[in-house]
Amino acid sequence: MVNFNNSPEPEQPSTKEDNTNFWRRTLNFVGELVHVVVISLAIILPIRYFLIQPFYVKGASMEPNFYDHEYLIIDEISYRFSEPERGEIVVFRYPNDPRQFFIKRIIGMPGERIVINNGQITIYNDNSPNGHLLSEDSYLGTVFTPGNKDITLGDDEYYLMGDNRSASMDSRSFGPVPERFVVGKVLFRGWPPEKMKFFSDDVQYDPSVGN
Repeated sequence: MVNFNNSPEPEQPSTKEDNTNFWRRTLNFVGELVHVVVISLAIILPIRYFLIQPFYVKGASMEPNFYDHEYLIIDEISYRFSEPERGEIVVFRYPNDPRQFFIKRIIGMPGERIVINNGQITIYNDNSPNGHLLSEDSYLGTVFTPGNKDITLGDDEYYLMGDNRSASMDSRSFGPVPERFVVGKVLFRGWPPEKMKFFSDDVQYDPSVGN
């Protein structure tokens, strides 16, 4: 039979060469993937464990400002360079069981005397040796604070309370919280979407008011 096609037939690559190329491409892909994972972990892990941390609100103790199942991002780095301030919302380890995390608001600062009586909170400190009423209108409105307490905080202790004063287990029941148990302050609310908010500029308490 006569072959009228004068062009040579293409050579077929060997199976061995195919396998070699396949494994080379596979190893290159795996190497690049490992490289990306290592870099990602080097960036993400320090952020996750030393800078910010996710937190879910559980319960009604911080209503009306925070509700059950809201998703928050906690700033863990700021308190390494500055002290907590009155009015800030913080996440801390429950002193009676450090495996549990609570969210409350800072009411009393280290060294202060805190008096709760007749639904009001009176702060005694160096600026107000005779005491002045704590005004929480900026974040709670006119709220009644149940309880009858008179306590002086240590040099590393904070008095923390929930915004929902009638339904919050806080320092009125378990006492002051040592500074070492404070994890960080609320930075951002990411869920639900319609309530997304940064709290870096949240209202802070002015200790000069009422002197």
